[in-house]
Amino acid sequence: MANAKESLIHSLKNHGFSKEIISAFENVKREDFLQPSFHDRAYSDIALPIGQGQTISQPYTIATMLSLLDLKQEQKVLEAGSGSGYTLALISEIIGKNGKVYGTERIEELAEQSKIQLHPYKNAEVIQGDANFGSEKNAPFDRIIISAACEKVPEVLVSQLKEGGILVAPLGIYGESQDLVAIRKHKGSYFIEKKVPGFAFVRFV
Repeated sequence: MANAKESLIHSLKNHGFSKEIISAFENVKREDFLQPSFHDRAYSDIALPIGQGQTISQPYTIATMLSLLDLKQEQKVLEAGSGSGYTLALISEIIGKNGKVYGTERIEELAEQSKIQLHPYKNAEVIQGDANFGSEKNAPFDRIIISAACEKVPEVLVSQLKEGGILVAPLGIYGESQDLVAIRKHKGSYFIEKKVPGFAFVRFV
């Protein structure tokens, strides 16, 4: 497994991701967020099932989203559809102990399991509930990441974003290719700042 992880890290470095993102992938054990039967594939650059019809995204995809998110130390971040909690752990590493990351997860079994896996990450918190509604009581957020396919940007989540903040989401029809987009909030509205095509996500529900 060690060789597989080294190979994955080498691949991410070759893609030009930041040292902060690389360090997070080095420090977080992906196998901790997978069922034991998938541990031997933990560092393959592929999506893997986590139960309940959901998946843990491939590392390259997550790294691309984190790069678009442009995370900084001490930020407050929301992940809508946090699934296994793996991306929350990576964000936790990047924003540091004085930052805070919240995850919302609709499926109770995944939410409860991810709380256990995230216990070492004291600045990460999972909220069981409908990810479409974000977390109004913890808003506004510097950054929001949506980890499932959306046909349009959810206005409720934009409303929970700070002015000048960034939201990253896969936009497109479920079952077809989606674009990863980074939108920036500006004067209560937003504009698309960056777009990376060619991704496939589970449906945002």
